[in-house]
Amino acid sequence: MATVYVWKGKTAAGEPVTGETPAGSKAELIVNLRKKRVTLTSAKEKPKGLSFSLGTRGVPTKDLAVFTRQFSTMINSGLPLVQCLDILSKQAERESFRKIISQTMRDVESGATLADALNKHTQVFNDLYVNMVEAGEAGGVLDVILARLATYLEKMNTLKRKVKSAMMYPAVVFVVTIAATVFMLVFIIPTFSKLYRDFGGELPGPTRIVIMLSDFVRHKWWLLGLIVFGGFQAGRHYYGTKDGRANIDKLMLRIPVLGPVLLKSAIARFTRTLGTLVSSGVPILEGLEITAKAAGNTMVKNAVMKTRASISTGQTIADPLRQSEVFPPMVVQMISVGEETGALDEMLSKVADFYDEEVDNAVDAMTSIIEPIMIVLMGGIVGGMLIAMYLPIFKLVSVIMDK
Repeated sequence: MATVYVWKGKTAAGEPVTGETPAGSKAELIVNLRKKRVTLTSAKEKPKGLSFSLGTRGVPTKDLAVFTRQFSTMINSGLPLVQCLDILSKQAERESFRKIISQTMRDVESGATLADALNKHTQVFNDLYVNMVEAGEAGGVLDVILARLATYLEKMNTLKRKVKSAMMYPAVVFVVTIAATVFMLVFIIPTFSKLYRDFGGELPGPTRIVIMLSDFVRHKWWLLGLIVFGGFQAGRHYYGTKDGRANIDKLMLRIPVLGPVLLKSAIARFTRTLGTLVSSGVPILEGLEITAKAAGNTMVKNAVMKTRASISTGQTIADPLRQSEVFPPMVVQMISVGEETGALDEMLSKVADFYDEEVDNAVDAMTSIIEPIMIVLMGGIVGGMLIAMYLPIFKLVSVIMDK
């Protein structure tokens, strides 16, 4: 897993810049910054933590999409670049984003290109964004490129919301199940336990197990907390290793029902990103490198990087993708046709649109399957504990009836 570095540097004009950039090592960070004409002066690893942001770091994808769409419209209307940035900074809702746009405006006023000005804020404008803006400036079609970027961000935001909604339902049901189980173990089961202890006699095995669980949760909850926390930290550490992340990502794609959703969303993200970059004039090798970083899954990332290495030796895109066995034959075939006909960006866009719909269908199918499973699971846990606690009563009634 790439380490995120918090760095400081200087542009070719000697202006100080800062940012946060993922890289495999400090040497790789230096190389990446040199490509952007930035000289590194200092860098340190960013402390690892959990991030729940669905967009770029610091600004949600939705806000960035709105900013980009409005920016494109203003430039297309003939407004000067500085005036566009001034208007956008005043209407930005987030204070942090407002400051970034204002700083970008001042840098442009000082003579910097828009791409160089945006590149100083990598926590918001990633490599894809900066490279596309740079291509738009070089070709004199900045409004067109920004419109493509806005469309890309809007579609990616929609895709993320679909995947998030697919994960939300089972997560909520799981949390409710755990909460109901803990409530019963802490408040309900002890009442039965005291009653049975007063009566005496030997209890059935299931009843003893439930009472033991109740005693453990009530009296040794701190140990349970340590076990959960330790397991979480161990899992996070393992996922932070290169092999750990690769193994977990591979396992996630093989999980029934959930795996197809994750794979289809990764393919949609890959094809949408690469198609947008290619159509904007970004070189294919650079586009594949940017796409690999945004893949979201190690299996897909490795396949894309192998494709990049193969292309640099003269091969096509389709062949290494086919050998990776990650991408479905239909995707590989359409990319191959796109290469042969010179319409790769159009083919990638069509594949992305198709897999956007596939994600919709997969999410609906997953929800329809998971809903009854989670209800049965919840009912089984709660009902099982209740039956276990009533077994002694059933046994007592049976003895009385026999007499």
